[in-house]
Amino acid sequence: MPRPDVATVPRWALLPAVLGALVLAAPVVGMLASVDVAGLPALLTSERALDALWLSLRTASASTVLCLLLGVPLALALARLRLFDNVVVRTLVLLPLVLPPVVAGIALVTLLGRQGLLGSHLDALGVRVAFTTLAVVIAQTFVSLPFLVVSLDGALRSVGGRHEGVAATLGASPSVVFRRVTLPLVRPALVSGTVLAFARSLGEFGATLTFAGSLQGTTRTLPLQIYLERESDPDAAVALSVLLVVVAVVVMALARPDVRR
Repeated sequence: MPRPDVATVPRWALLPAVLGALVLAAPVVGMLASVDVAGLPALLTSERALDALWLSLRTASASTVLCLLLGVPLALALARLRLFDNVVVRTLVLLPLVLPPVVAGIALVTLLGRQGLLGSHLDALGVRVAFTTLAVVIAQTFVSLPFLVVSLDGALRSVGGRHEGVAATLGASPSVVFRRVTLPLVRPALVSGTVLAFARSLGEFGATLTFAGSLQGTTRTLPLQIYLERESDPDAAVALSVLLVVVAVVVMALARPDVRR
């Protein structure tokens, strides 16, 4: 799709646009400028850093898969079924977007903690959820799922149901219509929503700390490790922060060409 000519952008919008870009870029640039380049390899290859990075990548990947398995059907139901398209369902879907992360963690504890509504029954069966790697995945999924659902729901509403209706009249089953018609139409939104969900999972902190704790190799993800290093070794905290930024940039860069197709 060709870009609009610059003349279509009001001149008054240019200065706020530049200032907005600076507000977003300046803190990251400042962090990069403060990195101890000489000590960077040692800081990034420590056992604590590697454990946290590996755990973050594993849990973020797992939570993103869960977001896809749950979020794609949910977005489809929101966009196509009257039963789901109401203020109650939409409020529940959007609520994690505006909840403080600590509140999200407390909500998970009250449900799945050892004394929680479901957690007490699971604990009686010998199944422990809180303060495990599974708890990290659940916390990440809870806060990331709305990003995928909102992206996909908007795309499904934009493309409408005309193409799906034509395919259905030609004898295609709902599953075939979804696979051959719906998904190709919303592929850019699906990719961007997946990237957003992964990035949100990768950077999740508050809900994870509250619900899963901070156990090295088990629940201490990279954001939690950064928080701990900030008190004892600021240089290590900056180095790990840069590593997290780099991973996020790589993920978005890999997804960008696919989004444009």
